[in-house]
Amino acid sequence: MSLMANLYVGTSGLQTSQNALNTTAHNMANLDTEGYTRQQVSQGTRAYQTIEKRNEAVAWKQIGTGVNYNNCKQVRSDFLDISYRRETGRSSFYDVSLKALEEIEDQLQEMNGSEFADSLNNLWVSVQELGKDPCSAVTQSSFITRANEFLTRAKSVYDGLVNYQENMDSTIKGIVDNINDYGDRIRRLNEDIVSIESGRQEKANDLRDERNLLLDKLAEYGQIEYQEDIFGNVTVLFEGSSFVTTDHVNHIGIDTTLESSVGYATPYWEYAAKTVDNKDGTKTVVSIEGAHLFDLSQTISTTTNTDIGKLRSVLLARGDHNATYHDITEDTEFYNKNISQSVIMNVEAEFDQMIHNIMTTINDIMEQAESNPAFLDDEAGDAKDFTLFVCANDTDKLTYDISADKPAGTIYTGFTIKNTQVNPLLIQEPTAFTFRTADGSEDNVTTTRLKDAFTKEQYTLNPNVTTRNSFVTYYNSLVSQVANSGDVYNSIKEAQDQTVSSVNAAREQIVGVSSDEELEFMIMLQNAYNASSRYINVVSEMLEHLVSTLGS
Repeated sequence: MSLMANLYVGTSGLQTSQNALNTTAHNMANLDTEGYTRQQVSQGTRAYQTIEKRNEAVAWKQIGTGVNYNNCKQVRSDFLDISYRRETGRSSFYDVSLKALEEIEDQLQEMNGSEFADSLNNLWVSVQELGKDPCSAVTQSSFITRANEFLTRAKSVYDGLVNYQENMDSTIKGIVDNINDYGDRIRRLNEDIVSIESGRQEKANDLRDERNLLLDKLAEYGQIEYQEDIFGNVTVLFEGSSFVTTDHVNHIGIDTTLESSVGYATPYWEYAAKTVDNKDGTKTVVSIEGAHLFDLSQTISTTTNTDIGKLRSVLLARGDHNATYHDITEDTEFYNKNISQSVIMNVEAEFDQMIHNIMTTINDIMEQAESNPAFLDDEAGDAKDFTLFVCANDTDKLTYDISADKPAGTIYTGFTIKNTQVNPLLIQEPTAFTFRTADGSEDNVTTTRLKDAFTKEQYTLNPNVTTRNSFVTYYNSLVSQVANSGDVYNSIKEAQDQTVSSVNAAREQIVGVSSDEELEFMIMLQNAYNASSRYINVVSEMLEHLVSTLGS
């Protein structure tokens, strides 16, 4: 190879070293940039010049023609990326569940500065005092007052749970909007990356960093799967359905009217919903059957990856309606699929069940009491409803239960927290129910039955619990259940945070930029640049010597 050709060897070294120095400087400049991936120049040898080929020789006689700049690659681990995105999604799931349980615990334990347990205990004390002196106007008035206080605070706790449901529901649209925005941005980045890299001269690494960061954020909202094709497009599946394709994004819609009686948001795939065409060219969704984003009846399990994503967790925790005691049935399968997995609905149903049982039991006892003024009024043709609790309005009377242990045809109002109030007749005249029988004696039988009702252990929290509670212990068991569930979720969340931290640390060791390491590269590449420069100088001096010698 001629000396003149050797100048190109040195020039290739200068160019490659300069490119590598630029890449190192770019790494240093983005040391604290979120989502940035360390870049590295890949070098190779240019085609060798063959001088002589001899089969008996170990190798052919060849001369190198310099170094070649292949590309600037990102240093990433696909395995760690997949692990990190899956574990951050799982961490987000349990974070929402834990916060929901903490909020519920606050609602149950504290209500405007007074614990609900105090009102329940006060009602129990008033029943005990009533048993000591049933005909006393003081004890009768205290009983009615405590009952009214008990129901008022119960309504406040239940309303707090409903308000929290509504607050969680209000976040769903924002989450869905973010998911759709991430999908749109990923598709646009796909187009830009393909456009830049189609010439096979440059890698769009900074755009790839932005796309990877969007995938990280998208993974917090749900389970994702993704794949990059040979052109640089990334296609994404969200919760097993096609989300980002090479040419479009399947958006997620929000329904608040078709399936939810309380107007709660239900995410669905817009492309799978049934629509009708309007005259103005728009479409109206008429059914989202088969277009649901999630099957929320699935059992939550790490094995099946149904515990991934903030959106699923919010939907599960919120539930799809305001639960009442009607939702706790002896059908364990129905309860487990529709109620138990929603932390708010489960507590609403158990809490309403407690209030329902207390109200109906007290009403049954008072209704059957010999001292009930309704018996005497009935004989006089002026019967009045002298039960302690009554429906808040006539519409609510349409809801009722027929108890098997009562006389056939006897209808009992299906009292819930929302549709019940303390009898206005007794609020106006607390002593109207005198607890005095027709012969003028104290109705100790009724007061004894009331006390026994509070201490009789015959109520379970839900079909999955075998421990029986009394009215006195039921609420404490409910609070303990929430606290225990919170401890479980807290342990899972802490373990999950450690997993995410461990995977992220391993990933950062690969993708992260180390200033010390980059400075070492900078010194090494600077020396390589100087060596190439000196090589060119030497070749130049040799050429000058030959020219000057031959010229003389």
